[in-house]
Amino acid sequence: MKSAESIEALSKESRRFPPPPEFAAQANAQPGIYKEAERDYLAFWESWARKLDWSKPFTKILEWNEPFARWFGDGELNASVNCLDRHVRAGKGERIAYYYEGEPGDRRTISYKQLLDDVCRFANGLRKLGVKKGDRVAIYMPMILELPVAMLACARIGAAHSVIFGGFSPDSIVDRVNDAECVALITADQGWRRGNKVPLKRNCDAAMANTPSIKHCIVARRVGDPIEMKAGRDVWWDDVVKDQPGECAPEAMNAEDLLYLLYTSGTTAKPKGIKHTTGGYLTHVTMTHKLVFDLKESDVYWCAADIGWVTGHSYIVYGPLANLATSVIYEGTPDFPDKDRLWEIVERYKVNILYTAPTAIRTFMKWGDEYPRKHDLSTLRLLGSVGEPINPEAWMWYREHIGGNRCPVVDTWWQTETGGIMISPLPGVTATAPGSATYPLPGIAADIVNDQGESVPLGGGGYAVLTRPWPGMLRGIWGDDERYKQTYWSKFPHKYLAGDGARRDLDGNFWFMGRIDDVMNVSGHRISTTEVESAFVEHPKVAETAVCGKLDDVTGQAIYAFVSLRGGELGSTELADELREYVGNKLGKFTRPKYITFTQELPKTRSGKIMRRLLRDVAEGRTLGDTTTLADATIVKDLQDRAKSEASSADE
Repeated sequence: MKSAESIEALSKESRRFPPPPEFAAQANAQPGIYKEAERDYLAFWESWARKLDWSKPFTKILEWNEPFARWFGDGELNASVNCLDRHVRAGKGERIAYYYEGEPGDRRTISYKQLLDDVCRFANGLRKLGVKKGDRVAIYMPMILELPVAMLACARIGAAHSVIFGGFSPDSIVDRVNDAECVALITADQGWRRGNKVPLKRNCDAAMANTPSIKHCIVARRVGDPIEMKAGRDVWWDDVVKDQPGECAPEAMNAEDLLYLLYTSGTTAKPKGIKHTTGGYLTHVTMTHKLVFDLKESDVYWCAADIGWVTGHSYIVYGPLANLATSVIYEGTPDFPDKDRLWEIVERYKVNILYTAPTAIRTFMKWGDEYPRKHDLSTLRLLGSVGEPINPEAWMWYREHIGGNRCPVVDTWWQTETGGIMISPLPGVTATAPGSATYPLPGIAADIVNDQGESVPLGGGGYAVLTRPWPGMLRGIWGDDERYKQTYWSKFPHKYLAGDGARRDLDGNFWFMGRIDDVMNVSGHRISTTEVESAFVEHPKVAETAVCGKLDDVTGQAIYAFVSLRGGELGSTELADELREYVGNKLGKFTRPKYITFTQELPKTRSGKIMRRLLRDVAEGRTLGDTTTLADATIVKDLQDRAKSEASSADE
């Protein structure tokens, strides 16, 4: 039986795409940057921190009391000043900050000067309500311009924001608000999603029956339908900003003062409040946004994520605004009113840089290339991928059908906990490889280790770890330092455990293989779910696949695949056998899935993430966990029925 010390690296991908010469010649990052950063990584990070506006300049770079870091710890600055005021002072106030597009088709353009004015008025309104430095404020909003305004207003007065994704249930709001003891909740009457109205305020009302710390609920008007407003607690956004001046003195924040909390799931039911502070985080997102996306003054940049996740915090709000970028914000889904909505937006605003998720890209593949073909995408010059490992076929489709085979594709690896991008190509320097995040960025140190914490040789797989502190790193878990130490720092001495499996090819490229708990152990072989999924979607009939392990008396675990076919095609026993053979030929006979369930759709959250936890429940025949964040809960019931029949036939 094979040793389970490291995750097996099964797939091989040899295609490489060097940077186009004309792109490389003008790139923000040039080849010498890696050596320069490695020569003195503290000086490298210091040089980026010095580009920010400090009300009190720092003299210390890093104080490291493992596992707790202080970056630029004696300096003072304000995040909203760095995102807005300094640009307006420099005469750039008329620069467009955001092109905004609502799902129903309403549009608005807002300049840096207008955004600063809105932020100051709302910040003054928050202060008038009694919100002060050190408080925590929950934000539960649709993708409307009031969302970044609320975040920046909190940052301006020194109150940490805790953004809760607008697809979460009332129970999720209760958990996050009570853990952080938030004093205010900012929401909207409703939001739009696929033409339907999302009852945001109603969800907040249900939550606030169990959130004793909330003193005020501030409600922005988005849809306009009548809603319940509780006197003395609920107040309209318009009334909060009414008669407020367009200037607001910013709080001087220590570099290590809390900027925001963002809750992420863990191995227990209790979500973790990830702490990000001001100076190091701003330094990290400014650098990575400028270099990874090769941002130019004339660019229109679009991160097509939701601000409710860390991607939106770092690469819709703080990074782009700190870099004086012009960005797009879109409220709705990619398929409303039709499946070309994203490409229509790219064409309308002449987008140059597009950053989206592999789940979305695979969905676009499933819909077919006729949708992007309807639109002029020639303004695009760089594509990015974020959120989970991207399989090579989706990467190639993205490059060909969206990027016209001319745009570098930067596949970025990072986490809520890391604050910003950690491993990614630099598009003017790095030869990209379909499906690989390539190398750690300048200033970042990463490795892949086995169960003993020893570095795995090139060609091998194991656990992804980070081997030294970085400015954007989490400063702990809110109220639970012990959980922080145990979760991230206890498995391997002096190494941050990312929780992801990865392998390195012989060129040193990193290939991420999904969460460690998404690794299946079949007859002693540790097999990454991501590699098996990638093999499936290389088959011409397969649109999307999610794989998990199912307990098996003989092999420990057996591979269970949920498969969605292109063009809505229905599966068959013959096709299932064909797919088993196909995967086995790609990766090895021991990776042949024992169970295959065909489904029209995979269960996904409203943000498009596959709910793998629920698929594991379906595979094992367990009672389902929380389904409130699913976009369509009926899918799971259908899967349960199909899975029962698949399991009985496979076990016969």
